[in-house]
Amino acid sequence: MKQNISRLEKESGYIIKSGAQIKFALVYPNFYNVGMSNLGIHIIYQLLNSMQNVSCERFFLPEVVSVETQTPLNKFDVIGFAVSFEQDYFNVVKMLQLAKIKIRAAERTKFDPLIIAGGPCATFNPEPLSLIFDAFVIGEAEVILPPFIEVVKENLPRLETLEKISQVLGMYVPKFFDCNYNSDGTIKKIYSLLPTPYSLKRQWLKNLDEYPAHSVIITDDTEFNMYLIETARGCGHHCRFCMAGYCFRKPRNRSLEILKAEVDAAKKFGKKIGLMGAAISDYPQINELCKYILDSNLEMSVASFRADSVTKELVEALVKSGLKTLTVAPEVGSEKMRAVVNKSITEENIFTAVELGIAAGLKNFKLYFMIGLPFEELADVEEIVNLTIRLKKFVGTGRLTLSVNPFVPKPFTPFQWAKFADKKYLNAALKILRTGLKNLRGVEIISESIKSAEVQAILARGDRRIAEFVIQSDSPQKFLEVLRDSDIDEDFYLRERAADEIFAWDFLDMGFEKKYLRAEFERAAALKSTPACFDGCKRCGVCL
Repeated sequence: MKQNISRLEKESGYIIKSGAQIKFALVYPNFYNVGMSNLGIHIIYQLLNSMQNVSCERFFLPEVVSVETQTPLNKFDVIGFAVSFEQDYFNVVKMLQLAKIKIRAAERTKFDPLIIAGGPCATFNPEPLSLIFDAFVIGEAEVILPPFIEVVKENLPRLETLEKISQVLGMYVPKFFDCNYNSDGTIKKIYSLLPTPYSLKRQWLKNLDEYPAHSVIITDDTEFNMYLIETARGCGHHCRFCMAGYCFRKPRNRSLEILKAEVDAAKKFGKKIGLMGAAISDYPQINELCKYILDSNLEMSVASFRADSVTKELVEALVKSGLKTLTVAPEVGSEKMRAVVNKSITEENIFTAVELGIAAGLKNFKLYFMIGLPFEELADVEEIVNLTIRLKKFVGTGRLTLSVNPFVPKPFTPFQWAKFADKKYLNAALKILRTGLKNLRGVEIISESIKSAEVQAILARGDRRIAEFVIQSDSPQKFLEVLRDSDIDEDFYLRERAADEIFAWDFLDMGFEKKYLRAEFERAAALKSTPACFDGCKRCGVCL
């Protein structure tokens, strides 16, 4: 409690509302400095507190009293978790345990809070958490939470409330769905227990300018200590491994006028501007925006950029703002694998991005790669070594850091059918990289553990049977122990899926048909590329 009071003293922009009809606890299931670096927390906090008769207060691990008023978590009417990463599932369990709240939704009564979840994990595959949460937000909160709150305000009995919530577009209530299984453990059928539409359609904000998105609460106690501004949502590049690229379509940009106004509002805080978006360099007026930020005597940083759209002006603006290391994400090393993942950047694009960094005075570069991708062979991993050698020669005395991680298949991507690579293959791939680069001075390899990636892979494509194992676990290691003690083989969730298999998330509608994703998987196998989104495109169906 003392820690929360101390934090509040260092913040500006927080809101305390008394006498509200609905008390909403906004929970980020990780530490304060991580959660306050998440722009979604700021967006939802402002959205809820702008509603009449609603007060929203924040919670972070390990505290179970609010930052604003030190009110216990179990005293709120609604508890909303923002779940961005599979590894945080165990923190959800931990926080409910600490707050003495029944973990299983079926055991909670009218005297307990309604507990909901939103964020990427809730939208893409809520089933591994389906025994815990009363409801899930499928899509973007700005268009879903207002009608949800109106239902909660009616103060109906719990079952009636859940029934009405299930009728809100974009709200999924797992209590009213069930499924049958085949003898081999695969899903036979998913069905609704209420006369509601079988398919739950993701809701999304059509005009971003209607809801400016920026830091609301200002504090130095964050991972990056920036004033965050969202430039765009969605990505149209069709990288076949990327869940966000498929589930946040269509690509949407904020107007330059709105972004300039947000930069103006940030001036008084004197913080570095952190531009947020799937690929900042894709923003059509990125050069003008960079100039405006620098002319406002502010520094800037970006969440990410693409090597094929990065500009000289953007790199120079980042270096002027104190950037020491330029990050590029080739993802793969061979032309074959670029075709497989549909990563449209070329080796020339990669070298051009690095050249822009060198010209701006940078000497350090970070490169993101994946191993264990569909249709990958160890010869393709060797091409990562060869690319790195060429890049190291190009940067001279500069330093290269390779971040190499096992590929995790995700729902609603063309690779949702793919297997998670076995440990033997992944270890062999890492050995090739380390052996091939060990004598190259100024090159470092960092990698996520295979076990950690394996847990993510199980959770990402898990069904509601997995939820029981999540409930019994407070850590990834415990989860694996519980799963291995059960009658379910973990390899069942890591295997390659059959073309006609029903997935646990198939009842959700992201705006495109499953056959579209399967066609992309087959194009990957055939080494065929798919062009990025363009005006008038009707391929996936989102824009229809």
